[in-house]
Order: sequence, then structure tokens, then C-alpha cells
Amino acid sequence: MTQANSSTLGIQSNTTNAKTQTHSSSQSNTLHILGIAGTFMGGIAQLAKAKGFQVTGSDKAIYPPMSTQLEQAGIDVSDEENCEFVNSEPDCVVIGNAKSRGHLQVEATLNAHQAYQSGPQWLAENILQDRWVIAVAGTHGKTSTSSMIAWILDYADLNPGFLIGGVPENFGVSARLGDSPFFVVEADEYDTAFFDKRSKFVHYHPRTCVLNNLEFDHADIFDSIEDIKKQFHHLVRTVPGNGLIIFPKDDDNLQSVLEMGCWTPTECQGESDCNDWSYELIDADGSQFEVIYKGSSLGVVQWPMTGLHNIHNALSAIAASVHCGVPAFTAVEALSGFKGIRRRMTLVGEQKGVKVFDDFAHHPTAIATTLSGAKAALRQTDEAQQGRLIAVFEPRSNTMRMGIHAKTLPAAFEQADAVFAFIDPAWHWLLPEDEFSAPVQVASTYESLLILLTGFLQPNDRVVIMSNGGFGGIHQKLLVALAE
Repeated sequence: MTQANSSTLGIQSNTTNAKTQTHSSSQSNTLHILGIAGTFMGGIAQLAKAKGFQVTGSDKAIYPPMSTQLEQAGIDVSDEENCEFVNSEPDCVVIGNAKSRGHLQVEATLNAHQAYQSGPQWLAENILQDRWVIAVAGTHGKTSTSSMIAWILDYADLNPGFLIGGVPENFGVSARLGDSPFFVVEADEYDTAFFDKRSKFVHYHPRTCVLNNLEFDHADIFDSIEDIKKQFHHLVRTVPGNGLIIFPKDDDNLQSVLEMGCWTPTECQGESDCNDWSYELIDADGSQFEVIYKGSSLGVVQWPMTGLHNIHNALSAIAASVHCGVPAFTAVEALSGFKGIRRRMTLVGEQKGVKVFDDFAHHPTAIATTLSGAKAALRQTDEAQQGRLIAVFEPRSNTMRMGIHAKTLPAAFEQADAVFAFIDPAWHWLLPEDEFSAPVQVASTYESLLILLTGFLQPNDRVVIMSNGGFGGIHQKLLVALAE
């Protein structure tokens, strides 16, 4: 492998100021945010506060880490049944997409003829308008890739702003205003608000755009993969000709989107036959790999992350950062100091030789890649300590409960030695247990699930608990039960 240098790469600095967007700004002094406990809306609240707005909010339930972040920012939060905010006549009510017509506070806002906006629109007009926006879209890996980009830019002393759907361990917060032209945003394809059914990401107008992958998801708002492709193409249409789109070469759905029309330069990332960014494994679990640009080595990343999916995320993050003017070698060096994201294979604790991990995976592909990385990491340990890989999950997402992934779900757990599931009888949801390759046990309450697990686990087991919700706090409860 040849060693690359800056002249070999032909990479030019793009650290010029971001092109000013042409939208008009609707600056307001006071905001009230409906649905403030969500990661995105909570991030909006923190950005608004940092920019000098007076911010309050409300929601039905609020818990760490968002409750902690809002408290540290000095933002008061009230119950969603409380409509007193309309009496204070805020300059704008920012309404989260979880709030629909019929919701008490939404109706109060409309009846008071109160000015209101969606979160993405407010973000675009008040934060992104004069920034160089780096947007990360895709079915999977948005949070991880966004966090990596933000960290690389920060490592390069560019002090970026960001709004991410998780908490990067390098920063400890999900949102930051920053003081440079650069702003990293996790670009979600879910709809914007009850009054705006476009995907959130059409508001962001990125100059650097990462398309991680594209699969069918969110069956509660999309009827088909073609519907989602159409939204992704709306995003592609907003990227300027002097921007960059980064995508994986082997994703047929994204190839289809780009074939609808693309007016922006592209770079691909993937396996060694990829024309642009690729990698070579050093450790099988993905914890160490070489980064390659058009056949030339840029160096080695050695980090606490595992799984091929995270390597692909890393390649996209490096490519995006280089487009922003970060030297390629600096970007590679930065990732060795990347600490990961909370709830992405986060080690919660260890008790009696059993390690308990928390992960956000709730789509079959995400479950499969998470478990594949965990299994590879397990094989890297000393043979005497190679216990079993135990998967614990709940079908919490709307798409999962609609049965959309029923056929592909069993294969996602192939790497697990045993599978435990929590399924509330009220969901009327059946798990196809006989189609799993590993033994499956199903519990109808968190308490009974805890009993099943504590009776089954043994030293050296690794337990991966997967949910996009709180899972009843079972992570800590399991550690306590094992200790007892």
C-alpha cells in the first residue's frame, strides 16, 4: 500500500465562509417548545437558549439525558396538560412532529392565533441560514456519523455547531451552537410536523451531504420504499453544485435516488473496489482498520468502536470533513480519539462476570450489524473468557409493531446465542419464535423478563439490550439483580 500525501490526494482547503442562504429570518425573543423532551426538540431548545432566546417548553415525560441537559441550560419545562404558555404570548411556539391535531396544547396554540413553526423550519431560519451545513441522512448510522464529523471538526479546532439525535461522549451534549461556519445536523427523513408532511431534511439545504443508506422504515408515514426515495431525492435537489454528496457504492436504493437526477459532485465509500474511500481491516471486529483514498493509505484508526457499519460511518465522516477543509490525515487521527455515542453499544456495567450493553438498534439491519460487531469483539477476547452473546429486545417502533419487518427479523439475530424479548400483550404482536436460529424466550412484563434473564445468565456472557426507548430501566435492574 502506498503512503499518501497531500499532493497525492489533491485535496484543496474549503474553509471559506459558508454561502449565505436566501431565506428570511424570523428572529423571535421568546419561544415555547411543544415536545421539548425529544432529542431533536430538546436540541432546538438548547441552541435557541445559546443564541439568546428566552425558552420554555412542555412535554408529557422527561428523563435523562435530555432532562439533565435542559436543566443545565436553565430551561423551564412544564407538563403537556398545562396551556398557560399561551397567556404569556410567546413570539413563537415551536411544535414537535409528535404533536398532532387534537392535542390539548396544539389546539390551544391554534385557538389563540399564536404564531407557530416546526422545529426544522425554526432551525433553518434561525441557526442554519448563514452556516456551512453538513447533513447526515439515511436509515441507519445518522447519529454515529454526525457525531464523528462533529468530533473531527472539533479536533481540527473548527469548533462546529451541531444538532445530533444522541449524546456524543466527546461532547456530553446533543446540541451546540458553535462559533464557526460549520454546523453538523442529523438529517431525519421522518415528517416535519402535523402541518408539514415533508421530511425534516428538506429544510436544511446542506453544502456537504452524507447519504448513509436507504431501507424501508417508518411504515406509519411511508407506504413504500419509492415514497422514501422521493423524499431523499428532494434532499439531493437542495445540495448546491459546489457541494458534495457522499454515499456507499453498494446501496442500490441510493443509486436509484441519484439516478433520478444529481447536480452535485459525488464521492463513494465502501469496500476495496470503491473508487474513492475504502478500508482494510486490521482487527476482525473493526476496532482497528486502515483508511484508503483511491489506493493510497491515509493511516490507521484504532478506536473503541466495533462492527463494519461503524467503519462505513467513519469513511463517510472522513470524506465529509475533508470537504470542509480538514486535512485527511488529521481526520483519520481524530477518529482514534472518538469515544462513541451513548446508547450505541454502551457498556452500562458488569456484574458477576456478565457485561451489560445498551444499544439503540430497533430495525433488523441495525440489530444485525450491532450483534455482528459484538460477536466479532467477543471472538477477539481470550478463549477462556469467550462467553455467550445474549440479545434482549422489544419491538417498540411503529414500523416493527405493524409487522413490516416480521420476515427479516429472525435473521437479524443470527449471531446471538440466545434471544429474550419483551412483548406487551396489549400490542397484539406475535414473535415468529420458530424461525429464529437461537433459542427464544418471551416475557410479557419487565419483571418476568428480569427473572428469566437472571436465571439464565452466567459468567463471561455479554448481554446486548436493544430498544429505541427506555426499556423500563431494565439495564440497571439487571445489574442489581445479578449482584444480589
